[in-house]
Amino acid sequence: MERELALEFVRVTEAAALAAGRLMGRGDKEAADQAAVDAMRRVFDTIHIAGTVVIGEGEMDEAPMLYIGEKVGTGDEPEVDVAVDPLEGTNLVAKGLPNALSVVAVAPKGCLLHAPDIYMDKIAVGPKAKGCIHLDAPVEENLKNVAAALGKNVEDVTAIILDRPRHTEIIRQIRQAGARVKLISDGDVSAAIATALEDTGVDILFGIGGAPEGVLAAAALKCLGGEMQGRLKPEGEEELERVCKMGLSDPNKLLQLDDLVQGDDIFFAATGITDGDMLRGVRYQGQTASTHSLVMRGITGTIRNIEAVHILTRKPHFVARTPDC
Repeated sequence: MERELALEFVRVTEAAALAAGRLMGRGDKEAADQAAVDAMRRVFDTIHIAGTVVIGEGEMDEAPMLYIGEKVGTGDEPEVDVAVDPLEGTNLVAKGLPNALSVVAVAPKGCLLHAPDIYMDKIAVGPKAKGCIHLDAPVEENLKNVAAALGKNVEDVTAIILDRPRHTEIIRQIRQAGARVKLISDGDVSAAIATALEDTGVDILFGIGGAPEGVLAAAALKCLGGEMQGRLKPEGEEELERVCKMGLSDPNKLLQLDDLVQGDDIFFAATGITDGDMLRGVRYQGQTASTHSLVMRGITGTIRNIEAVHILTRKPHFVARTPDC
């Protein structure tokens, strides 16, 4: 894929963020998500790719746009797989909380795991701790190994994890080992990425979250030189059948980073919707708005922070607005 596509994919996440950001704190997560989906879809239609959504808003009968299997782009080459989360953290936007993002990952056809919308157990670290973790290792062992790799004491290591009842035992073990804990209400894509960015203060991600979000995070970590491991957690026969349809003969297989995202020809883009550890949220200034985005390319290891100012026209093609007074 040509490097010029990087800015095209940022346009996609910027559009979704600008649309969803209008609904911050309004208490309507469905409306915010739909605004992001609509805006993202319209911009995708202008990009010269032959894209297929492999991770999206759901199956064809569940989502009117950006559903799994939907074609995006103008239809020109290259043929690519597209993973999207137009609004990562719907509850975060609805409540006006930090770390809501719009994210996109793009790779050559066949290079992104077609993960069904089920749970995945995950562990992730940044490049300095690569090779020092294992999903099946005890929590304390992983923390000690990460601490050694980072030149820290375990007491200085910060683990990030979703604040869920299912994580009660892992949280207890992290605390017992003496490490610091950062609990988050939603949004484990940004949490996983934070482990690979030094100024976030986050060192390791633990816990069970969505499998689609796991693939998106893996794409970012591939670009950043980090590491992630996962294992799908199907619940019931229906979900187990969906895993088998993916072509995984062993649903309990430990998925390494290369299983989640093959190769290095990866683009990842994210735009902040609400202020967070990684990106600033959308700012609206009457006739203009500003965004803060991150775009990465795996094949070169390039990481760009992009701050943009957008002119808000009276009838914008990608910004959700209330009628003029």
